[in-house]
Amino acid sequence: MGKVKRTRERKPKLRQHIENIAFTILLALLLRSFVVQAFRIPSGSMEDTLLVGDFLLAEKLSYGPLIPFTGIRLPGLKEPRPGDVIIFKFPRNPHKDFIKRVMAVGGQVVEIRNKRVYVDGKEVPPPPKAKFLDPNILPREISPRDNFGPVRVPEGYLFVMGDNRDNSMDSRYWGFVPLKDVKARAMIIYFSWDNHCPIWDVAHKVRWWRIGKIIR
Repeated sequence: MGKVKRTRERKPKLRQHIENIAFTILLALLLRSFVVQAFRIPSGSMEDTLLVGDFLLAEKLSYGPLIPFTGIRLPGLKEPRPGDVIIFKFPRNPHKDFIKRVMAVGGQVVEIRNKRVYVDGKEVPPPPKAKFLDPNILPREISPRDNFGPVRVPEGYLFVMGDNRDNSMDSRYWGFVPLKDVKARAMIIYFSWDNHCPIWDVAHKVRWWRIGKIIR
């Protein structure tokens, strides 16, 4: 009789553990789908704002999260604005996520002259950590990288660029980003490591100074 009693006592505890695990998984999925998602930086197109090996969190509430498997977007607090660092589906391959900075929104005119970016005729100062060769000491190159436009951004689209202006495949090459493909706004770096450093050298492998850095 004692054994039967202990078995009956275990069943509610086991069920409770299963329910707790299921609830935790469901909560994590909901948070990932509607609130915040983690991303890793695999390339140097956003240097030196973001480095290869940075792990960041991006929030979805500002622009309105997408309901998984439906293509339906919930109402957001705002639309992407120039200067925002966003994650979006790559227009040429929707299965890939890209991260770039918004330079212009629908209705605005973008032009690049000798590496300098102009929106609606006004020069846009580069981000604090942007990286590119000094146009004042180099000859002009007739290429979309250094000279582009002017073009008007269609309504419902964005013009984006990487902060590493000389080493970024962005709207200069493959066109505009549809608003419907924007997934999240980059928020904070929660971890970072140097891929060139050996794994056992933790003191130098982890970029401790970048952890907790707000992305601007």
